Amino acid sequence: MKVYNTLSKRKEEFTPLEEGKVKMYVCGPTVYNLIHIGNARPMIVFDTVRRYLEHRGYQVDYVSNFTDVDDKIIAKAMEEGVDAEVISQRYMQECKKDMEAMNVKPATVHPLATQEIDGMIEMIQTLADKGFAYAAADGTVYFRVKKFPEYGKLSHKNLDDLQSGFRSLQVSGAGQKEDPLDFVLWKPKKEGEPSWPSPWCDGRPGWHIECSVMAKKYLGDEIDIHAGGEDLIFPHHENEIAQSECCNGKTFSRYWMHNAFLNIDNRKMSKSLGNFFTVREVGEEYDLQTLRFFMLSAHYRSPLNFSRDLMTAAKNGLERIRTAAEHLRRVKDQGVGGPLTQEEEKLLEQAGEFPGKFEEAMEDDFNTADAIAAVFELVKFSNTHAKEDSAKAFGEKLYETLEALTDILGLQLEVKEEMLDQEIEDLIAKRQAARKAKDFQKADQIRDELLKKGILLEDTREGVKWKRV
Repeated sequence: MKVYNTLSKRKEEFTPLEEGKVKMYVCGPTVYNLIHIGNARPMIVFDTVRRYLEHRGYQVDYVSNFTDVDDKIIAKAMEEGVDAEVISQRYMQECKKDMEAMNVKPATVHPLATQEIDGMIEMIQTLADKGFAYAAADGTVYFRVKKFPEYGKLSHKNLDDLQSGFRSLQVSGAGQKEDPLDFVLWKPKKEGEPSWPSPWCDGRPGWHIECSVMAKKYLGDEIDIHAGGEDLIFPHHENEIAQSECCNGKTFSRYWMHNAFLNIDNRKMSKSLGNFFTVREVGEEYDLQTLRFFMLSAHYRSPLNFSRDLMTAAKNGLERIRTAAEHLRRVKDQGVGGPLTQEEEKLLEQAGEFPGKFEEAMEDDFNTADAIAAVFELVKFSNTHAKEDSAKAFGEKLYETLEALTDILGLQLEVKEEMLDQEIEDLIAKRQAARKAKDFQKADQIRDELLKKGILLEDTREGVKWKRV
């Protein structure tokens, strides 16, 4: 299996540190608002990488954090007049709902930055003891970039070029830094901000130290894969490498994977351009499985353009797969009983090529676009050869193959029909009428029908109440 490694700028054979196990860390969102579709791309992409690794038989320890202390969270909290924790907890829960709707599996661990402060202080102290960090007069702690000779190895940036770039910028904290390139590990608190005691001052961690500490705690000093959006390569991931390798004395991550940017109608997504979409907004117009299918329709390292035309094409593509699945379900349920015919056995042998093509695509740096092409070949084959008079076993085998491949991509073949509120109210009214007429069998049937559709009824003194489950 080949993986493109940002560190070496080439595809490399994937060999984990420990046979049969993969330690994987993916940078998660900062929870100050609903996640946008740019956040969704790495979630979907690296969830699919994880699913394929598990399909290959690896035990994957998958860690993805939530940054729950940050300037944006604090600003939002001040705007609403609440504690920062209220904001982070609210949007963390909303993020989890969106992830579930996109069929993104929960991580093995979802650590929160605020719960790992002790580990951050410990790592910063180790860096200071080793001479890689220093405290300024106001208690700010900085990392000495030039003490780490390999700084820039991930982003392939030259230190001299970085240095000259800083000359034209007004650098934050320039007066107390030993060098303009040095970055913050710990910063003093400001009025009204959350803070924690430390040996240097009451304050909070810098952003970069958080991921170094959470990766170390939950995966160890060395990990197999570190992933995220390409916007994190510099400075975030570059700084993580510097901190982790100077603290632990080991290679931090063997493989670095980064997904390319998502554009909207060929322009960068931004609120000022009015082309900023949250996952929740997209979900009001499309099934979020369509968004997932759209995200996987291009290679993760290729820039991806979001537009209504492309989403409509994705919707049609996903419907084509689901229609084929529905047809195969009918064949396996209503087809001819008994053994396969000789012709069907030969056809199943031919169908065995499609999982091979799918895996060949995924083995080449997780090429989901080509993997989906293999799924469509299977769909065309099934539509051509699975007939109403086919053996049940023939339909069942083709369905199992289709289901296995789409499951690796996180695509669901069956959709739970979303009921509208008015439909629910109408059925409740029919149930009430049946109960009034003492037709309890019909009333129970309606209750059971609603429960199958994810609607739980509760009879109370104030009348019937319902909720989605």
